[in-house]
Amino acid sequence: MATQVTHDIRVSVKATYSEEQSDPKVGRFLFSYRIRIENRSGRTVQLLRRHWHIVDSLQGPREIKGPGVVGETPVLPPGEQFTYSSFCDLRSGFGRMNGSYRMRHTDDDSTFDVTIPAFDLIYPIAGN
Repeated sequence: MATQVTHDIRVSVKATYSEEQSDPKVGRFLFSYRIRIENRSGRTVQLLRRHWHIVDSLQGPREIKGPGVVGETPVLPPGEQFTYSSFCDLRSGFGRMNGSYRMRHTDDDSTFDVTIPAFDLIYPIAGN
C-alpha cells in the first residue's frame, strides 16, 4: 500500500489487477484501486478536484482532471476519512499512477493540493 501525507491529509492507495475485467490477448488490462483519504488536521476540509498522471508502457502518458472523485466532493471534519474505489485500464500489463487532489479549508475557503502517492499497476503473471 502506498501512503503519502500532505498538509496533515493522509492518502493511502492499494491497487489490484482485475482478472475478470481484463483480456490480455487484446491488450486490455484493468486495475482497480482503493483510496482512503484521512483528515489528520484540526480543520474541516473538502475535496474539490482530482488530477491524475497515468503511465502505460505501450501508450503515451495520460492526464485526467475533473471535479471530485466518483461523483462526490466529500467533506472531512478533523479525524474523519473517506474511502472510494475506482479503476484504470491499460493497453499493457505495466503502468504507474500518481496525482493530486485540490482541497479547501471550509472555514476560510483557502485551497491547497494534496499528493496522491505513486503506485504501480503490474499484471501479476508478468511480475513472476
